Amino acid sequence: MTHEQTKPNVYAATARGDIHLHFMGMKGLNPAEAYSTCLVLVPEIETLHQTFSDALRRLYGKLPIAGQPRITRLRKGQSRFTVVDVAGNSVIFIKHGAPDDDDEGATPQSHSRLGKALRAAARLRDFRNDDAAAAKVLDLALAHDGPSDRIERARALAARLELSLAMHDEERARTLQTALSAMALHTEERAQVPELLAVDWLERSQR
Repeated sequence: MTHEQTKPNVYAATARGDIHLHFMGMKGLNPAEAYSTCLVLVPEIETLHQTFSDALRRLYGKLPIAGQPRITRLRKGQSRFTVVDVAGNSVIFIKHGAPDDDDEGATPQSHSRLGKALRAAARLRDFRNDDAAAAKVLDLALAHDGPSDRIERARALAARLELSLAMHDEERARTLQTALSAMALHTEERAQVPELLAVDWLERSQR
């Protein structure tokens, strides 16, 4: 915090390194309807995400992943994440040099039903913060999927499991966990399912 004022208007300035963000208060603002967004380019993303996560957990007793404030989950290899403050402002942190591609890590080479669903769900989850819509996309693809690649199906199940945990849908999470366990993925196969890392991280964060 580099500056704080309460009168005549609420105002605060913050800094981390050479990045400075300023916030002002507005009467009558509904955080759920706020839309202000700021993009911040940073040299490193994973440690910064962990720093925010640790601080939010200390302050709120758990990691807020819904409502205001909240932080989006970070998959292995992902180049950006979003922190939404108590007033609904979204601050998106992006790694320097990251591709301008919101399908990163979502099997862009696959044109199967599951491959397309994984990409659509990633956009809804990571860029629109709409877990419910992402879950619906994956549910439809999993329900109507024909013969598919084993790893791709495991990725879709793991992505849907992570969403169930985020939305506190324990019954659905147990069903998906059973389906994943029944696949009996080998160590080499698990390494090809980065969504499992997101599941592991989210389970730890909610303890």
